[in-house]
Amino acid sequence: MSQLLKQNPGSVLSFGELLIRLCPDGGGEWLDSNRLPFYIGGAELNVANALALWQIPAKYFTALPHNAISAQIIKYLQQRRIDTSGIRYEGERIGLYYLTTGQDLKHDALVYDRAGSAFAGLKTGVIDWDIVLRDVSWFHFSAICPAICQNVADVCKEALEAAEKKRITISVDLNYRSKLWQYGSSPLQVMPGLVNHCDLVMGNIWAAEMMLGMEVSPDIHKSGLKSGYLAESLGVSQNIMEKFPKCKAVANTFRFDATNDIKYYTTLYYENQLYNSGEYETGKVTDKVGSGDCFMAGLIYGFYNKLVPQQILEFATAAAFEKLFIKGDAITKTVEEIKSSIK
Repeated sequence: MSQLLKQNPGSVLSFGELLIRLCPDGGGEWLDSNRLPFYIGGAELNVANALALWQIPAKYFTALPHNAISAQIIKYLQQRRIDTSGIRYEGERIGLYYLTTGQDLKHDALVYDRAGSAFAGLKTGVIDWDIVLRDVSWFHFSAICPAICQNVADVCKEALEAAEKKRITISVDLNYRSKLWQYGSSPLQVMPGLVNHCDLVMGNIWAAEMMLGMEVSPDIHKSGLKSGYLAESLGVSQNIMEKFPKCKAVANTFRFDATNDIKYYTTLYYENQLYNSGEYETGKVTDKVGSGDCFMAGLIYGFYNKLVPQQILEFATAAAFEKLFIKGDAITKTVEEIKSSIK
């Protein structure tokens, strides 16, 4: 079996914008109580948090203003065993977003306040990637980064080219945020060029259609059968592999949110075989944010430790499902706790 990790295991570097999530309740009680819950997160930081908790050497690259708040956040990350030595200090502000408690990132309850952030101000030609990528064997980013603005999309390309030259394994999460991508370029114009550099592509079949042009049957929901979704996942995964020859593995999540119930399962296409996970259901969710990031972290954990494909998928799926019952952006479950929850 071939391995995604091309060199001796080193650090996993997550590249993305650190965000502060503010969580007003839906009824406005936070105004009377003078309390507004918050969490430190961002898709890529959530991956780094999980990997550090699971004893994988995790590094994090972002840009933050040089001030006392950033210093407190850096200390907070270092206490979680995340290597912050590559963080770049520039700009004036940290990105924020508001998400009504209990809601999903895809709903109108999401309000961004991240324009002009330190990360959004990154430019090509100023980052020393030899230093940032030192001792790194895996580079991870998400489609949220190039959605911010053109110059960040250009920095993503610069980073990926530098990582590829060093034979570093590269993964991408096809996170789609409709409220981003407002600077004149569409995902289809940007993402294929970035995915060309990736060894592992994670997302779902609809994100692959939106960002990579992978056709999904318009009648896919008609039967509602799992077998139909698995067949579509196989076809999309094979098409991604054909269009992007460097890609060696494709993972897709399926989360169906009914009024009082969530159904969740996943797939992994690797070495010409489609693996599918056990199926999870719940009628009660604490916090949906970060579940997909836990799935991504679980995949990296599995490939990093050279587990067999079915084990990789089951661990990642259980981690993603467990995150649904944890407040905040980051998972707090250990490897053993996740393994014990696998169906």
